[in-house]
Amino acid sequence: MSIDTHNRQVFTVSELNRTVRQLLESTLPLLWVEGEISNFARPNSGHWYLTLKDQQAQVRCAMFKNSNARVSFKPANGISVLVRCRVGLYEGRGDYQLIIEHMEEAGFGALQRQFDQLKAKLANESLFDQAHKQPMPTSVNHIGVVTSPTGAAFKDILAVLNRRFPSIKVTLFPTAVQGDQAAGQIVEAIANANQDGRCDALIVGRGGGSLEDLWPFNEEVVARAVFHSKIPIISAVGHEIDFTITDFVADLRAPTPSAAAELISPNGDEMAAQLGGLQTLLSDAMSRRLQRLEQKTNDLRNRLQHPGRKLQEQTQHLDHLDIRLKRSMQAMVQLYRHRMTLSRDRLLRQHPRDALVQKKQHMNNAVIRLSKAVGQQLRQKMNHTEQTLHLLDAVSPLKILGRGFSVIRNDNNQVVKSTTSVRPGENLRARLSDGELHVEVTKTTITE
Repeated sequence: MSIDTHNRQVFTVSELNRTVRQLLESTLPLLWVEGEISNFARPNSGHWYLTLKDQQAQVRCAMFKNSNARVSFKPANGISVLVRCRVGLYEGRGDYQLIIEHMEEAGFGALQRQFDQLKAKLANESLFDQAHKQPMPTSVNHIGVVTSPTGAAFKDILAVLNRRFPSIKVTLFPTAVQGDQAAGQIVEAIANANQDGRCDALIVGRGGGSLEDLWPFNEEVVARAVFHSKIPIISAVGHEIDFTITDFVADLRAPTPSAAAELISPNGDEMAAQLGGLQTLLSDAMSRRLQRLEQKTNDLRNRLQHPGRKLQEQTQHLDHLDIRLKRSMQAMVQLYRHRMTLSRDRLLRQHPRDALVQKKQHMNNAVIRLSKAVGQQLRQKMNHTEQTLHLLDAVSPLKILGRGFSVIRNDNNQVVKSTTSVRPGENLRARLSDGELHVEVTKTTITE
């Protein structure tokens, strides 16, 4: 079997490593990688070199001085970290490695990253848009609560509702609010409330806690369950400073469970006062309405006339309108006749023949002016050229030489200006008007 050696491409080792490095850097974007630090080294250069590993694999890493200066903790072997990096190749050894640009401790940082990524994803899908949010009902008779039955949040909600409007019905849809099973139970509780169909609004929440404690309310399945709920939902998760994904998706966000109960429930005392005021206003309005109707009835009785008299008035009014119409039509006809006369006169004054005569006269005048200007410019240029030629002839070096003068140069082509600059026996060249003379100095004489 013969091997074709003409079409094959041969790489040197350096070229191969360089090509592989370019492929890695151009193909893979910035990555987030989590692992445990080992083989950590910090040479005098200030750069960091380490290995990231998990239970099955490891990879070499480098973090240069300008990047590691921003790390807020002290890395060491055995610490789990989360790094943002790009993939590269160290060409000298052919080793694949990660170039780290950012490093943070794993745990809270990872959760915060997941929070930010999910928030960005749902925002791009318009789940946070105000256009999708359902308005809270103006009249609430039945409230559903999705929370833990043993937590303080449910007790706080009941206390507020009993104080403000005890007649509101409350249904608890129990669920865990912390731990791995909590997200699924919250989704199921929201679905049960929608299937039940009795509630005018839902309060979904729990008391405060750490980011890990509140994490079920940052799960994507919970966010989508809140978004698709047919019942308006108030998110009441944690304390006032806590924010979760559920807060952004919900139709309304309350800083605490107690605040959610305040927002959704009417104030019984205020309603009683409002009803008393409305009753007074209604009574006053009815009295004023009866007075106005009685006054209107009296006015109509006084204005009532015989039909024949009304017909005469209408006939007279019609005659006046006919006279005004005829006068108006005559005035309009005269106005339009006047406008037509003015337009005809303007057209006659602006006949194209007159405009052509004026344009032709302007063109003839312009041609005459142009001919005069060109002739004047030509004469000026000729006079200037003649004067310049006379001036050049007067200062011409050849004309000076023609009057008996010469220019003497030595062997270095330098002009001889004084007898002191030459020596006897030196050869010189004298430039005359019609050529050069080669002379030898036999004697120099200084003239005083």
